[in-house]
Amino acid sequence: MRAHSGRAGFTLIELLIVVVIIGILAAIAIPKFALTKEKSYLATMKSDLHNLISMQEGYLADNGTYYGGAIPNAAITYRPSSGTTVTMVSATAAGWQATASYTGTTKTCAVFYGNVAALAPANVNGEPKCT
Repeated sequence: MRAHSGRAGFTLIELLIVVVIIGILAAIAIPKFALTKEKSYLATMKSDLHNLISMQEGYLADNGTYYGGAIPNAAITYRPSSGTTVTMVSATAAGWQATASYTGTTKTCAVFYGNVAALAPANVNGEPKCT
């Protein structure tokens, strides 16, 4: 029987090819991951604005006007998600406007409800829209 005289292992070329393939895959995956994170931030802001609509309707039923103060506040039960800042732009008995921003993105969302002017980028009453 013949003794095994060859060396075991990979050649330098084989290792370089593997490293190049991993680099190509990473170059494709990382931008897609960043886009997915951006979409999740926008979904969080829209969800918080939808929750604000529900809170405002309850506040109107109890107080005869929409809430127009700082968020969060002890006077209301509404709390935005962690990382989201919701700002009431205006509020009257006729309607209200609000914006939302998130710490992980420069994009913002807005909503208006009732008999008030549209607040860009929102253009449909009660439908949060993002830039």
